[in-house]
Amino acid sequence: MRKFCAIAALILVAVQIAGQSRIRISGYVYDADGSPLELVVVQVKHTLTGAMTDEKGFYALSVAPADSLTLLYSCLGYNKAERILPTAQADIRLNVRMNAMTLSLGEVSVTASRRQLNTMEYINADRIKLIPDPAGGSIESLVVTYAGVSSSNELSSQYSVRGGSFDENIIYVNGLEVFRPLLIRSGQQEGLSFVNPDLTESVSFAAGGFEARYGDKMSSVLDITYKKPQKTEGSASLSLLGANAYVGNAAGAFTQVTGLRYKTSRSLLGTLDTNAEYDPVFIDWQTYMTYRLTPRWELNFLGNIASNSFRFIPHSRSTAFGTDTKAMELYVNFAGQERDKFQTLFGALTLKYKPREQVETGLQFSAFSSREEETYDITGSYVIGRKEDTENTGAGNSPLEVGLYHEHARNRLNAGVINIGHYGSVRTQSHTIQWGVTAQTENISDHINEWERRDSAGYSLPHREEGLYVFSNLYSDNSLVSTRLSGYLQDVFKFRSPQGLFTLTAGGRAGYWTYNDEFIFSPRVSLGFIPNSNQNLTFRLATGVYYQTPFYKELRRMTQDDAGNNIIELNEKLKSQRSIHFIAGGDYAFSLLGRNYKLTTELYYKKLDRLNPYTVDNVKIRYYGENCARGYAAGIDLKFFGELVPGVDSWLSLSLIKAGQTIRELTQAPLPNNPGYNLSLFFQDYFPGYDRIKLNLRGILSGRLPVTAPYQGYEKGYYQTSPFRRVDVGMSYQLAGGTDALMDRGVFRHLKNIWIGADLFNLFDILNTNSYLWITDVHDRQYPVPNYLTGRRLNLRLIVDF
Repeated sequence: MRKFCAIAALILVAVQIAGQSRIRISGYVYDADGSPLELVVVQVKHTLTGAMTDEKGFYALSVAPADSLTLLYSCLGYNKAERILPTAQADIRLNVRMNAMTLSLGEVSVTASRRQLNTMEYINADRIKLIPDPAGGSIESLVVTYAGVSSSNELSSQYSVRGGSFDENIIYVNGLEVFRPLLIRSGQQEGLSFVNPDLTESVSFAAGGFEARYGDKMSSVLDITYKKPQKTEGSASLSLLGANAYVGNAAGAFTQVTGLRYKTSRSLLGTLDTNAEYDPVFIDWQTYMTYRLTPRWELNFLGNIASNSFRFIPHSRSTAFGTDTKAMELYVNFAGQERDKFQTLFGALTLKYKPREQVETGLQFSAFSSREEETYDITGSYVIGRKEDTENTGAGNSPLEVGLYHEHARNRLNAGVINIGHYGSVRTQSHTIQWGVTAQTENISDHINEWERRDSAGYSLPHREEGLYVFSNLYSDNSLVSTRLSGYLQDVFKFRSPQGLFTLTAGGRAGYWTYNDEFIFSPRVSLGFIPNSNQNLTFRLATGVYYQTPFYKELRRMTQDDAGNNIIELNEKLKSQRSIHFIAGGDYAFSLLGRNYKLTTELYYKKLDRLNPYTVDNVKIRYYGENCARGYAAGIDLKFFGELVPGVDSWLSLSLIKAGQTIRELTQAPLPNNPGYNLSLFFQDYFPGYDRIKLNLRGILSGRLPVTAPYQGYEKGYYQTSPFRRVDVGMSYQLAGGTDALMDRGVFRHLKNIWIGADLFNLFDILNTNSYLWITDVHDRQYPVPNYLTGRRLNLRLIVDF
C-alpha cells in the first residue's frame, strides 16, 4: 500500500510538472491605424516555435516557461517588431502595433507593397518630390517603372500598358474617374498630369485583370486616394521647371488639402533641334475638402482648375539623321507661330453614410468641362541632302531635295461631362460585397479646320495637271449629346483551408450607351492563394471580359467628299472594343544577406476583337473609326523589388511582349504600342553613414515602335522608331531638418525639412525619337526625318516642408 501511494504521488507530481511545462501567449496585431493585420508571423526568437495571425489579427502559441522570452513579429510590407518578456511563467496577453515599412527618398515615402492577392499593386506615395522627372513631378513617373508599363516620351505623363493605347488606361481620384483634354497632339502641349502628387496619400495600379468596380477600359487602372490631414502640414518647392505649393490642415470635423502647381518646360525644350521661342505656361489648382456632418455622415468635395497655354515661334531647324554609310541632314527656315490653349474645370461632391463600421454607402456627383483651342500657321523652307562632311553643319552637301511646306490649323473643341452615381459596400467576416450604379451625360462639339500645302523643287504636291491641290486637309463640324448607364456588383470572399488562405474576387459590370444603342456585360474573376507550406509564396489567377467603350475621339472616321477633301464624320455604328484577359502570376518573398526582396512574375494573354485600329504621332491618336480589326497581346512581366542598398528599396522591371493585329482580314501589323521589350529601373542610394545626401535614378530601355506616314494607315506600310533609351538621375541634400539646432531658431521652428537638389535629365544625352517629319519629293519618295526628343539638361530645385 505504501509503495502504491508513493507511485501515485510521483505520478501526481509528474502531471503537475507537465501541466506547468507550457504556457499560452496570445493577442492581437494591428497596423498604425488600429486595423487588424492578418498573415503576421509570430515567432519565439532562436526557436522554431511560432504562429500566424488570422483575419482578425489574433494569434496564439504555446511555449515552455522561461525567465525571459523574445517574440518576433514579421509581415511583408511592415517593419519587424520585437517584444521582450522579462518573465514568462504564466499565460500572457500581448497586443502589438506594426508600422508600415517605408523607403525614404528624402521627402519620398513609399510603403512597401503588401501581400498581393489580386492584380492590384499598392504603393503609398506620401510626398513624391525627389524623383528626377522631366514632366515636372508626377505619379506617372513611378508608374512607368512598373512591369508591363512603357513610355517613350519624357514630356508626357501618358503611358502604354501591355500593348494598349494611352486611351485604354483609366484613372480614378477618390473613386471618381478623371478626364484630360482631347486635342493634345504633342508632349510639348500636354502640361501637368491631373494627379497632384503633393495631395496623394496612396496609389493602386493594375496592369490588367482588375475588378468589376473599375470602369470599361481594356488595359489598366490607376486608383489614387488623396490625403485627409490630421494636423497642419505643407510644402513649397521651386525649380527650373516651375513651382509647387500645398497646405493641409484639420479643424474639428473639417479637413482640407489644397495645392497649386506651375510648370514651364522652356529649359527642356531648348535642347530640341528646332531653334525657337518656346513659351509654355501650365497652371493647376486643386483642393480636397471633407466635413463630418455627424458621426455617420460625411461630405467631401474635390475641385480642379487647370489652364495650359503653349506659344511656339520657330526660327530654324537643323537635324542630322540616317546611317553611318548614308548620313543625311535637314535644314529648315521657319516663319509663323503656334498658339494653343486648354482650359479644364472639374468638380465633385460625395456624400458618405456609414450606419455601422461594416457598411458604407454614398452618392456622388461630378462635372467636367474642357475648352480647347489649337491654332497655327507655320511655313518652312527646307533643304535635305547627304551629309558628306560631318563637320560642316552650315548647309547640307549634295542637296537631294529643296522645298517648302505650310501648315495651318484652326481647331476648337468644347466638352462637358456630368456624372451622378451611387455606391455601397458591406463587410462580413469573410465577404466584402460592393456595388455601384452611375448615369453620365456627355455634350461635345468640335470644329476642325487644318490643311498642309507642300512644294517640292517648284512643283506643288501632289502634282497634277488638272489643277492645284493641298497635300492634306481635314475638316470637321460635329456635335454629340449622349447618355451612358453603368453598374457593377462584386464580392471579395476570403477563406482558409488546410492548404492555405484563398481570396476570391468575382463580379460583373454592365453598361448601356444611347448613342450607338449598345449594351455590354463584363464578367471578371480573380483568385489569390498563400500556401501554408510556404508563406513566402503568393499565387494569383485572373480572367475577365473587358470593353473599351467609345468616347468622342474613337467615333471620328475620316471620309472624302467629291472634291477629295478629308471630312470627319461620327460613326454611330461603332461598338466597344473587346479584350479577354488571362493572367497567371505570383510573388516570392525572401531574405538575402539580411535584406528583404520580392520577385514578381506575371504571364498574360489578351484576345482582342472588334478593334478600332489607330496610328500614333507623338501623343496624338488617330482612329480608323471602324471595328475592322482583331488582334492579340501576350507576354511576361518580371519585377525584382528589394533592398539593393541596405535600408532603402529599389526595383528592376522587365517586360517581354508580342502584340499584333489583323486589319480588314488583309493587313497584318504590330499594335502601335508594341515595343517587344521594356526594361526599367528605379534605384536609390545614400552616402554610407550620412543619409542627408541621397541619390535617385530612373532608367528606361524600350524597343522599337511602328509609325506610319500622316493620314495613312498600316495598309500602306509602316516605319519603326529607334529604341527608347533614357536615364535621369537626381542628387539631393538635406540642408536642415529633424533635430538640427537651426530648426529651433526663429522662423525655422515652423519648418520640418529644407532640401536642395540637382537633376541631370537624359544623363547620356541620347537622341530618342517618337515621331517623324515626313518630307515628300516630286517623285512621291518620302524621307522620314526624326523629331528628336529632349537632350541632356540640368535642373536645380529647392524644397521646404512645414
